[in-house]
Amino acid sequence: MKHVFVETNWVVDYCAPAHRRGLAATQLLNLARSSTLQLHLPSPCLSEASGAIRKKFQPREANTIREYLKWAGAGEQAEGGDEQATRRVLDRFERLVNDDLDTLEDRLSGLRSETGLDVFPLSEAMLEKSLGLAIEKLDLKPFDNAILAAVLVKAEELRHQGNSDLAFCELDWDLRPWDKNRRRKPTLKRLYDEVHVWVYGDFTLTTPEPPAGW
Repeated sequence: MKHVFVETNWVVDYCAPAHRRGLAATQLLNLARSSTLQLHLPSPCLSEASGAIRKKFQPREANTIREYLKWAGAGEQAEGGDEQATRRVLDRFERLVNDDLDTLEDRLSGLRSETGLDVFPLSEAMLEKSLGLAIEKLDLKPFDNAILAAVLVKAEELRHQGNSDLAFCELDWDLRPWDKNRRRKPTLKRLYDEVHVWVYGDFTLTTPEPPAGW
């Protein structure tokens, strides 16, 4: 079976308000539910995702458009019927987003019991690995450093259990083994290669493709 690591950006995509929920993130979990693959998520990503979602998906656009309607109405550039219909849509949009945010913690908590998703805590070995990564001069934030350590140690554990098809779906440029100009980051590439983890830049398990025989 294929074992796939995900982190905070996957949780954000999957647990975002309905109108912004990521299709690829949902499809990836559906593959896990059907036992096509096994997902692995470091548990600290749940709490980080909670703050990120609340900050990123507040329905601020609604107030911006209301300000425009007020301006347009004062200048007689908006017809009364159009303005009322737009305000109704904005009110409904705001309500739906706020309702989604109100139930966010339930969705995050529900991930812990999802079929095919292993939400694992940071072990002592992972914390020690995180400290050891300091000598690699990766220039990572402490949280990213901890997540990298968690993935590397968990991958090594899976390999010792006889699993060889390991991957990491990563949207964060800091943890990808290549930069925005597609130039390889040698140290990160070596760390992933040592535990035989192939890193994808999306949630579709397609890009970039692993080399033949990987």
